[in-house]
Amino acid sequence: MTALTGAVRDSGVVAWRNLINIKRNPDLLLSGTAQPIMFVLLFAYVFGGSLGGEAYREFLIGGIFVQTVAFNSSFTVVGLANDLQKGIVDRFRALPMSRIAVLLGRTSSDLAVSVLTVVIMSLCGLLVGWRISSGPLEALLGFGLLLLFSFAMSWVGAYVGLVARSVEVAQSAGLLWLFPVTFVSSAFVSAENMPGPMRVVAEWNPITATADALRELFGNPVRVGMPPPDTWAAQHAVLYSAATSLLVVAVFMPLAAARYRRVASR
Repeated sequence: MTALTGAVRDSGVVAWRNLINIKRNPDLLLSGTAQPIMFVLLFAYVFGGSLGGEAYREFLIGGIFVQTVAFNSSFTVVGLANDLQKGIVDRFRALPMSRIAVLLGRTSSDLAVSVLTVVIMSLCGLLVGWRISSGPLEALLGFGLLLLFSFAMSWVGAYVGLVARSVEVAQSAGLLWLFPVTFVSSAFVSAENMPGPMRVVAEWNPITATADALRELFGNPVRVGMPPPDTWAAQHAVLYSAATSLLVVAVFMPLAAARYRRVASR
């Protein structure tokens, strides 16, 4: 058996262990399902009337998709911190298994959670009037791009969880950085309405690019009540979203692995 095959096998075992833990504690899924549904209802029916009505609801769902899978990275943060605090990682170290399996298993299981969350959010979106107006290939590409972004965010979460180590710190750190990154974007409103430097950050924010890419691929409005954006990132949203997701994985996977080696050697 090659090292790669062994790593994939061991990662699958760890991922299955994490999913069984969720099955035994289904309340862990509450924040990943109830929170995005709350955001959909809040923005669609409370703010939607003044932001564009039905057209805004179709615009909104792309942003909600991206926000939801980004927030799901908190599962990775808290899960890793919990395993460290309870000594589970030390037990894994004592086993003849790949060192990357703990991290890859965690990010893979959280990707599976994101798949479930996306299904629930799709059903919720259909109930509030969202529809996919493009072809099946574009829709599949959109969902694939969304899951790639989710996988990238989980590696950021893995690094944050290893830095935090304690569950108490992880619960705050897992969401603290997500709020400004998510809301300074076009997830909920057009970046063009934002002032000065904040607008530039929002226009090049990967969350903006991924939300715009989903809207484009699903055949939804890219903007409501405003002309389409003319920045390079917006004009090439699908390409830019895929590139930034791969870049995040390329940066944070080795960072998380290096941090795991330092933590595990103590």
